Amino acid sequence: MSNTFTAKIWVLGDDIDTDIILPTEYLALKSVEDMKPYAFSPLRPELAGLIQPGDMIVAGKNFGCGSSREQAPEVVKALGISCIVAKSYARIFFRNAINNGLLLIENQELRDVVTEGELAKVTPGEKIEYMGKTYEIANLPDNLMEILNAGGLVKAMRKRNGLD
Repeated sequence: MSNTFTAKIWVLGDDIDTDIILPTEYLALKSVEDMKPYAFSPLRPELAGLIQPGDMIVAGKNFGCGSSREQAPEVVKALGISCIVAKSYARIFFRNAINNGLLLIENQELRDVVTEGELAKVTPGEKIEYMGKTYEIANLPDNLMEILNAGGLVKAMRKRNGLD
């Protein structure tokens, strides 16, 4: 996961809960692919249709609060989001996202300086470069990096146990 990538920024605020990420009424749909068009619909109905694979979300504090539904990080990953950078995360969302292979980065400064539509260069575990300034970021522990590099917890365990 140490590969550097450049991503278009989508900006969200504080307390983006799982009902905003994926409203309850869409949980009954057959697949995450069917749910994708409704991601973030209570806040920004057009957003899911604008996100392109490789884009990133930059948000405020407490991203992923609310219910522990696993479909929330699944639908963000299915949209092709490369990573989420937020000031802080709800604990259960954080673990569900890692388990689904979605890179989460904590940074206190970036949300307050970015402009939606601009690009940022991300080097996981090291830094984010935006508009000529470098923002240092913490590295995730090896066990979480193993999960992210494999594409999720199930894939990591299959690989670790010689099943793939």
